[in-house]
Amino acid sequence: MTEEFTIRGLKDLEEIEKIPYTERAREKSTTELLEKGAAIDPEAPAISFLTSGDAYDKPMVLSYSRFMGGIRQTANMLHDLGIGPGEVVTYILPNLPQTHYVLWGAEAAGIANPINPLLEPATIKEICASAGTKILVALGEMPGTDIWQKTEAIIKDIPSLEYVIRVNGPSDPSQNILGFDETVAKYPSDHYTFDRDIDPDETASLYHTGGTTGTPKLARRSHYNEVIMAYDLQMMGGFTTESTLLCGLPLFHCNGTMVTGLGPFAVGAHIVLLSPMGYRDPSVMKNFFKIVEKYRAEIFSAVPTVFATLLDLPVDADLSSLKYAICGAAPLSVELFKRVETHTGIKILEGYGLTEGAVASAINPKDGERKVGSIGIRMPYQSMKTAIVDDSGQYVRDAETNEIGAVAIKGPNVFKGYVEASHNENIWLPDGSFNTGDLGKIDEDGYVWLTGRKKELIIRGGHNIDPAIIEEPLYKMAGVKTVAAVGKPDPYSGEVPVAYVQKAEDADISEKQIMDWAKQNVGEKAAVPKEIMLVNEIPLTPVGKIFKPALRHDATRRAYESELEALGDLAESVEVTVEEDKQHGTRADIRVKPAPGTDMETIREKINELLARYTVYYTVEKKA
Repeated sequence: MTEEFTIRGLKDLEEIEKIPYTERAREKSTTELLEKGAAIDPEAPAISFLTSGDAYDKPMVLSYSRFMGGIRQTANMLHDLGIGPGEVVTYILPNLPQTHYVLWGAEAAGIANPINPLLEPATIKEICASAGTKILVALGEMPGTDIWQKTEAIIKDIPSLEYVIRVNGPSDPSQNILGFDETVAKYPSDHYTFDRDIDPDETASLYHTGGTTGTPKLARRSHYNEVIMAYDLQMMGGFTTESTLLCGLPLFHCNGTMVTGLGPFAVGAHIVLLSPMGYRDPSVMKNFFKIVEKYRAEIFSAVPTVFATLLDLPVDADLSSLKYAICGAAPLSVELFKRVETHTGIKILEGYGLTEGAVASAINPKDGERKVGSIGIRMPYQSMKTAIVDDSGQYVRDAETNEIGAVAIKGPNVFKGYVEASHNENIWLPDGSFNTGDLGKIDEDGYVWLTGRKKELIIRGGHNIDPAIIEEPLYKMAGVKTVAAVGKPDPYSGEVPVAYVQKAEDADISEKQIMDWAKQNVGEKAAVPKEIMLVNEIPLTPVGKIFKPALRHDATRRAYESELEALGDLAESVEVTVEEDKQHGTRADIRVKPAPGTDMETIREKINELLARYTVYYTVEKKA
């Protein structure tokens, strides 16, 4: 049996921390930790892989013995092909058992570098160049995916590349392409063919966290960063050897690989891999509640878009096995939170983390008070604080209780910096804490409340988009003078990118022409703006910088006004203004003049219904 922890608040964390983390997490590497978890019961299921949501009752089941055999074979193959400490294996794969073999096999032999398959070829190429990719593992030709076409388009332009390994496809020795299945089968599965004494501080993985074309931002994570995070997840999450967790988030992102990967694998738990597409597979979502019942799932991790989808599904199965669901990556509106819990009975724990902190830094305690709208309390052996920094990012002082400042994290889970030195400027506070770029406050009980982002990332369905990926290509269009990309609130994705454009004098270009240009030139499909707004003037700060808060406020106003059109005959007029708020970061003030015979309570209920899926705080007042 795995040790279980009761965590109600900070006092329980302090009790846990009386034992030094080095005594709890004794393993030096992810390889050692995986071997330990698999040894608990080698014949227990490690992964049940669903080929689709409709085939949820016909899984491919991998025992821990077979799972570790696949990892060892892959590590042996990669080592034989020249991968050693410090050398990088990049993969472009959907959620497959082989993806886990490649990820953990690469960390055993060298360094793993997961890449989002939805990125455009030019962006993938730049990431590989920055990482120094020696072996690229990619999915072969399959209907419904263009991964192989993207791979073929770039492999001749990656100077460090020596081999391409094709999953679900044949070898082609003339092109240095190896078929994964036929090649890996040549290697033993019961032992490693090489000796590697991994130092805990050695780099295990490089995760892409954003960055503009040409300067990708790759987070350098050590083996021990990931080992201690697995322990943190197990302590705070409460999963044990007997637990079953659902994995629907992608295995190029550390939520998928850590929360529903290394953490559970470390204790011999069972992962149900929800098809190659995960939550993006409509058949998975359609059958989601039946999947929970079939596998007696205890836990799943998702982003707000998934919860919004669940709200629209009938509860047609027994969900009594579910202990809770974790919501991270982007804020969940309080109204949506309450509606999902009422509709499904699922207990939601909101949390917070980032790639640079191995994945998680705070969560609402499973056994204690859940403060809806907060991201909970810090995790064991981590510190979180808020700090006041000046406009150039320089530390001024620590923030007081309930004072908004930059959220900073510190602990053995925090990464070693970015690969590109330019990205490491001003990211560390004097005490060694990492400045996340998020803004928040910490209350008297230690609960953290996010109030906004100082960094300007747009978070679309949990996917980080750097505005510069949109702005740089648009600046290259003739007739464009100034561009600013911001996030516009969206009921399903949390935010979607939109671009405000100021034309050059006498330029004759339309919003449609700019959108067409964006579709052809923005290097990431998810980053293509959903809307182009031509404006007479982009707001500037007194020193001439683009003032993006004003544009974010305008985008929020537009989104809310559009939704509130559905009030129809209930209101004579609706006015929305958006501004900064000291407590909530951003606040929308909605003033309504009710139609004759309509009371304000009816209007409030309708507004709450219309805006339930949005996260920006709002007030409703009667307009005289």
